[in-house]
Amino acid sequence: MKKKTYVEVGLGNRARIFYGSLASEYKDTSELLAFCDTNRTRMEYANKLLVEKYGYEKPVKMYMADEFDKMIEEQKPDYVIVTSIDRTHHKYIKRAMELGCDVITEKPMTIDEVKCNEILDAIEKTGRNLRVTFNYRYASHNSKIRELIMNDTIGKVNQVHFEWCLNTSHGADYFRRWHRDKRNSGGLMVHKSTHHFDLVNFWLDTYPETVYAQGGLKFYGRENAEERGITKFYYRAHGSEYAKDDPFALHMEGIALFENSYLKAEHEDGYLRDQSVFGDNISIEDTMNVLVTYNNGAVMSYSLNAYSPIEGFNVSFTGTKGRIEMHVGEKAYVSGSGSSAAEGATAFEKIIVYPMFGEAYEVEIEKGEGGHGGGDNVLCEDIFGTPANDPLNRAASHVDGVSSIITGICANKSMATGMPVRVEDVLGRKIKDL
Repeated sequence: MKKKTYVEVGLGNRARIFYGSLASEYKDTSELLAFCDTNRTRMEYANKLLVEKYGYEKPVKMYMADEFDKMIEEQKPDYVIVTSIDRTHHKYIKRAMELGCDVITEKPMTIDEVKCNEILDAIEKTGRNLRVTFNYRYASHNSKIRELIMNDTIGKVNQVHFEWCLNTSHGADYFRRWHRDKRNSGGLMVHKSTHHFDLVNFWLDTYPETVYAQGGLKFYGRENAEERGITKFYYRAHGSEYAKDDPFALHMEGIALFENSYLKAEHEDGYLRDQSVFGDNISIEDTMNVLVTYNNGAVMSYSLNAYSPIEGFNVSFTGTKGRIEMHVGEKAYVSGSGSSAAEGATAFEKIIVYPMFGEAYEVEIEKGEGGHGGGDNVLCEDIFGTPANDPLNRAASHVDGVSSIITGICANKSMATGMPVRVEDVLGRKIKDL
């Protein structure tokens, strides 16, 4: 059987789940051909991990970002995996399709409606396929919610309340990195909440129609710190005396991935991984509340906080036959730190069903191992392995990608204007017609 061939563009921390899986569990059926990135030092370190950590037989060829077309023409891959900075996703997705490749992209698919429509136009023009990797769908607790709702456990779901807490380890990290500039990430409403908005679409088998949001930068940033009486500031942690005693500072020294992928790579592109969360030039929000109405009549209230003392989420569903509550605690981590806690690994999880008439009961959940409640491993098997028939339909297409990001895109517009926003007005298309 001919192996499926892949190249990957963008070698940040999340890229490892894909090239690591291809190089190890799926090397008998898949072949990784090349890396592409803006930074050669980062690619060289990824190649080192590829061989020494994941056991791949040899380093793959490396191409700089301006050699993307050359990489496709020389390597002729079946698939391009896109794990670059969010604002560039559309560029690589579109060009890969034009050059004859199918695409697998990390969430979010892109960050605004203009780029979204460019992707949709490319799909229509080329007929190529786009897979969006929503790993949280595959977490055992999230899959169980889908199963319960599909099985009419609480009837028709009319109301959802969804609270997500990012703590001062994980949440703060978005304010050190490129994500802090909304032009790169679309803010947490797009970059992070895309996960959560997709889950609601997935659970309820629906898509959003109207969005209203409020939010702002209320904790991070220099001005907020000054109001709390902080007087000692620094630009970045590396080399700063003030950063030594700051619990929000990221110290990269002595951590292999940070040193090799970022600290030693700065001379090439000037990217600083350890900026102060209380610095200037932060344009994303850290406190957000959203109201959403869906095409099936359901409504959702949603909140995201990025400086909570706890990490995890609570979600409740009220239907015509009862109520479901899910409570999930996640282990704190900093992306790429090499800590023992995998990204999104669960500390506890509980699902309780409250029938309209009858005794409440707790639902048994199969324990998932690894990142994102075990979802990372199951996702990779679904993409690179031989997936079994999935009655939950967890594989996500470009339509799912659009349906998830458009909620955050509309939320950003609503926060800017103070007004509710209709999805169709922003997207310029009807989701049901995609």
